Amino acid sequence: METLANLEAFTRSAELGGFSGAARRLGLTPAAVSRNVAMLERNLGVRLFHRSTRKLTLTEDGERFLAAIRDNLDGLQDAIAGISSERGSPAGVLKVSLSPTFGQEHILPLLPAFLALYPQIRIDWQFDNRQADLIAEGLDAAIGGGFELSPGIVSRVLAPAHIIAVASPAYMANRTFPIDPTGLAVLDGIIMRAQKTGRIRQWTMQNASGEEMAAAPKATIVLNDPAAMREAAVLGLGVTLITVGDALSHLAEGRLVRLAPKWYADAGPISIYYSNRTLLPAKTRAFVDFVAEHFRRQKLAERFAASLG
Repeated sequence: METLANLEAFTRSAELGGFSGAARRLGLTPAAVSRNVAMLERNLGVRLFHRSTRKLTLTEDGERFLAAIRDNLDGLQDAIAGISSERGSPAGVLKVSLSPTFGQEHILPLLPAFLALYPQIRIDWQFDNRQADLIAEGLDAAIGGGFELSPGIVSRVLAPAHIIAVASPAYMANRTFPIDPTGLAVLDGIIMRAQKTGRIRQWTMQNASGEEMAAAPKATIVLNDPAAMREAAVLGLGVTLITVGDALSHLAEGRLVRLAPKWYADAGPISIYYSNRTLLPAKTRAFVDFVAEHFRRQKLAERFAASLG
C-alpha cells in the first residue's frame, strides 16, 4: 500500500513544477520530497518525472497517474482534516502573509486572544508589501488587498480599502484646507512608488454623488511603503493618500487630519485569502473565522468606509 506522504510529494511536485515548491508547500526539505517521489517510482516500477537541472516535467506515465489520483488525494486529505478538527482543538503551525502596516496595526493585536483560545497553534507570520503565492509558499492564509485569485484559492471580504488624503495639523496650520481633490495640487505630496511596477501611484477620487477628480499633490517626497508615508505626513512633510485603516488611529488621536473629507478613492476590498478545500485544516478555519468575527463585532467595515465619512 503506497503511503500518503509519497503520493502527496508526487502530486505537489507535479502541480508546482519542482521539488523546492513542493517542499515549501509541505513543510519539508527538497531532499525529503525527492526521496519520497523516488520511493514512489520504485514501488510503482515506473518513472513519473523527467528530471533536469533546470526543470521537472511529467512523463507520460506520470501524467496518467496524476490524473488518476489527484481528486482522490484531495478527498482523502479533506477527510483527514475533518476527522482531526472533530477530535481535538486546532493545532499546528499557522503560516500567514500580511501587509506590514495593516497587519501590525489590526491583526497582530488579535494574537493574545486567539492564542488563549487555541494554545496548540504556533504562529509563523510574514509581513511583506507584496502578493504572496499561498500554494507555492505553503501558506495557510494571507490578508491584504488586490490579490489575484489563483486556482484553489478563495477570498472572504473583511472591509473596504478606501484611500483618503491626510496631513498633519502643523502642516495645514497656515494653509487652506482643500474641499475637493483639485485643492491638493498646491500642497506638498508624499507620493507612493509601487514596488511591483516602479511607477508613481495615481489616484482618482470620487464623492457620494459619483463625481470623479484626479488627486495630484506635488510629488515632493516619493516613498514605497504606506507606513513610511503616514509617518512622513505626521512629521509635517506634506499630504499623503493612504487607506482609512492605516490612518484611523492617527486621525482619532489628532496626529493627522482628513483633507477633502467628502472624497475618497476605492482600492477594492481588504480580504482574507485561503484554500477553497471543502474541509480546511482546523487551525486555518479557526483563524479565518476569528478574524472575520472580530471585523464584524468591531464594525471595522463601516469604520474603514470613507464614503460614510
